[in-house]
Amino acid sequence: MDQKIKIGIIGELHSERPSHNATNQALNHAAGALSMNLDIAWLLTQPLENDSGIKDLVNFDALWCAPGGLYKSKIGTIRAIQFAREKGWPFIGT
Repeated sequence: MDQKIKIGIIGELHSERPSHNATNQALNHAAGALSMNLDIAWLLTQPLENDSGIKDLVNFDALWCAPGGLYKSKIGTIRAIQFAREKGWPFIGT
């Protein structure tokens, strides 16, 4: 397990939501099946309203927009999606 993948999940983690727990479980399951190390980070949406928050997205290999649509900042969420689209960053929205 030499390769490490960093996934940034755009959205506030709500551990009581089954879809949020399932997201972490699915990513960990896939990483295990591929013998890869995985680093998952849930990204608060309010800091993504600012350029400094958006610049931090380059630290991730891929971005995933959290399921459920419970984002504190729609503007931050849209800016993160825009970053992925304009930079050609791997992105999935559920």
